[in-house]
Amino acid sequence: MDNEVRLGIIGLGNMGNYYARSILEGEVPGLQLRAVCDMDESRVASFEKEGVTPFTGTDELLKSGAVDAVQIATPHYFHTTLGIAALEAGLHVLVDKPISVHKADCERLIAAHTNKDLVFAGMFNLRTDPHFLKLKSLIESGEFGRINRVQWTVTDWFRSDIYYVSGGWRATWKGEGGGVLINQCPHQLDLWQWLFGMPTEIYAQCDLGRFHEIEVEDAVTALMRYEDGMTGVFISTTGEAPGVNRLEIATERGLVLYENNLIRWRRNETESSAFCKESTQGFAKPDSWEVEIPIEGNGEQHIGVFKNFVAAIRGEANLLYPAQEGVGSVELANLILFSGIKKQPVSLPLDSAEYEILLNKLISESTFEKKVVETKVETDMSASFQK
Repeated sequence: MDNEVRLGIIGLGNMGNYYARSILEGEVPGLQLRAVCDMDESRVASFEKEGVTPFTGTDELLKSGAVDAVQIATPHYFHTTLGIAALEAGLHVLVDKPISVHKADCERLIAAHTNKDLVFAGMFNLRTDPHFLKLKSLIESGEFGRINRVQWTVTDWFRSDIYYVSGGWRATWKGEGGGVLINQCPHQLDLWQWLFGMPTEIYAQCDLGRFHEIEVEDAVTALMRYEDGMTGVFISTTGEAPGVNRLEIATERGLVLYENNLIRWRRNETESSAFCKESTQGFAKPDSWEVEIPIEGNGEQHIGVFKNFVAAIRGEANLLYPAQEGVGSVELANLILFSGIKKQPVSLPLDSAEYEILLNKLISESTFEKKVVETKVETDMSASFQK
């Protein structure tokens, strides 16, 4: 087709390679993989025989005229600089998670999107999952009533030591800007603010290198407070096995649980606050029944985001995953880490300049000697949102 979008992928690690192979296999109609870019010549060479132009320098790719759009799948710090460069080169951009390492870089990246004719998207693939789409619909419709408490325990990120030594950038302040919050949890943090909004205050404990020989956080527990009185607890680690991925939403109309790809709702017959005021029995509880909300599959995930990206470029659909919305998850990650390091509550919004100063201080004062082992860490795409 004449209006097919010509794509270049920058970064051929686990995710970039997966994206490239999926596009070559025709999983995204209307999208052609025309170029790949990676500093490792052996990575790009394998695509040349597929008719894909290889680049080892990003400037050459961005100025080549070979592509209409780029997907950025590099280590995190490059998301900002490459995103800005691509937008300034007049290219449509799809940036992987997180859109930037810290809020100040998010602001710089978003500010570079001055040409609104360019489609600027983020890889929010869990927003394609019908489980979370259903939760969002039920929350926004008021079906659950007021939400009193949210707890998300995401501990199924277990990582062995070989994972961390497989790349010099992993689990360092300089290379990654954090640990479990910035690498494993951006999607859950994105969903958190997408579903429940942003809190007004966060108080967190962040353990640096508790389970692994790393300098960044690998275990976090954060308490969030909201203006309307709702509280939230977010727990994550890469050091527990077996882990869980369990979301609890305590509402006026019962307890909603998401776990193992199931949504269960222990639905109150009467709203809890009303029952509390009206009951004449001290130990009584509202009658409730178990409701299982039937949902199949996990959506199109990354491929769904690519499809919408292409459709938005071609003027066939509105963009569902604007990169600008990625600042929320980054700000939450920054705030949790900021509170954990300061050992005190922090209020929103985050002072992006203050956090950038702290992060630069951690980088400059680091004496951590990172061990690196030449090995290949495979991505388990059955989990589809791991990195």
